[in-house]
Amino acid sequence: MDRLILPDIFDGCVNPFRNPEQGFFSNGVKAFFTKKSLGTDIKKISSILSIKKDNIFFPLQRHTDKVLVVESDIEPKIADGVVTEREGILIGVQVADCVPIILFDRKKLIIGAVHAGWRGTAAQIIKKTIRSMVECFGSLPDDIAVALGPSIRWDCYHVNHEVKDAICKATGYGNYYIEKSEGGYCVDLSSANMFQVLSLGVPEENIWSSHECTYCSPEEFYSYRYSKNLNGAQGGFIGIL
Repeated sequence: MDRLILPDIFDGCVNPFRNPEQGFFSNGVKAFFTKKSLGTDIKKISSILSIKKDNIFFPLQRHTDKVLVVESDIEPKIADGVVTEREGILIGVQVADCVPIILFDRKKLIIGAVHAGWRGTAAQIIKKTIRSMVECFGSLPDDIAVALGPSIRWDCYHVNHEVKDAICKATGYGNYYIEKSEGGYCVDLSSANMFQVLSLGVPEENIWSSHECTYCSPEEFYSYRYSKNLNGAQGGFIGIL
């Protein structure tokens, strides 16, 4: 289908009999990434999932390292990572080149969503979100499935040495950047976040990553760097519905 990208990691680790049209998984968990055609249109998403619009939660994203634990109050607050055990709500993040990441503790039924741009990656937002799952809910890294959605990739994401150094300081060793002969660097934020996830003990087989580049496919995805302005967003979503 052209509107939802369903991460196979959740399929393979949770329930091999998911509904390919709706993205259902065991225990009522639904997880997906959207493209430009659906974007973050709450009205359409609520209709597809048959849930109330008020039960779709987005944090107020500010490229922070703040992780919000959602309990009874679903009023939007500043955060770039969200975790919850609450059923009946869909949590999501909005992106237009940054990495959307969704997480699921398959045993304790804890879900998470992360918005990781270069600032969030340098601030270790994905590691802090996983640590929140561990500290607040007792999750174990072995039980956490992680899916990284479409984002700007490799040669399409040119940065200066300050940005590269900040990401490297947070991430450590790994194949996630290249030095360009003409100067500067290209960083793959998705790979950097994957290395950060691995460093916390999440098994590699628990991680799924989209190979789609938002900059290379402007007809399918919103891309801030391609369009030179923020004219829309796609998202990553997960809920226990």
